[in-house]
Amino acid sequence: MALSFDVIAAVVQGCLLNLTMQSMPMRLQGKITRWNDDQGFGFITPNGGGEAVFVHIKALAGRAARPEGGELVSYDLARDAQGRPRAEQVEYAGARTNPVRRRHRNPLPVLLALAFLGSLWGAVSLGSVPMELAGLYLLLSVLTYIAYALDKSAAQQGNWRTKESTLHLLALIGGWPGALLAQHRLRHKSSKQPFRAIFWMTVAANAVALGWLLSDAGTGVLAAVHAFIGEDWPRRLAAAAGFGTALIWK
Repeated sequence: MALSFDVIAAVVQGCLLNLTMQSMPMRLQGKITRWNDDQGFGFITPNGGGEAVFVHIKALAGRAARPEGGELVSYDLARDAQGRPRAEQVEYAGARTNPVRRRHRNPLPVLLALAFLGSLWGAVSLGSVPMELAGLYLLLSVLTYIAYALDKSAAQQGNWRTKESTLHLLALIGGWPGALLAQHRLRHKSSKQPFRAIFWMTVAANAVALGWLLSDAGTGVLAAVHAFIGEDWPRRLAAAAGFGTALIWK
């Protein structure tokens, strides 16, 4: 009788375990074959083939290290509002296979930005460049760096992005040193070729405009800017920085 009870208990336990296993979602496996680090998303190709599955950076369990491409992962399969496949609770399943190597970060753009700002303030000490102009470049560089940082954060969290036209405008009017620092430090907008091409055109246009301002032809415009800012230029630039940050944040 005792033996019969043990047998029945084992059968019941087995049935319960089987029901539990059936109720649990099955983990799928695949490989991240495409990854856009600027946008913070990519696609997983399931093992055995099939439709590519969208994966967002927020789906990585425990905020694991950012993918590079080529990682083997396991994931839960879900659907978005349009019925498209989406990966959730993504975990690395093993070593990367043929990972996409990270590009070596070229330090020359950063050196260019620092050399430009240093030269500008050096020219201020020599009396060749008005301090207000150098301060304006520094202010715009800080604002541009903030704009890049906010856009990077928005891309990672799926929020509203800063328009590329806004980033280009900030670079054009003098914030390009801050843009170079942000692209290098934040790894944002550093590989998108159409954006990069337009960006370097804004840098060239700003350099031409600066050269004209410092020439005899631009002396009148520079004097007008000096008269508009006045002697209280640090406070006014600080106020402009706060206003600009508020606009970017919105």
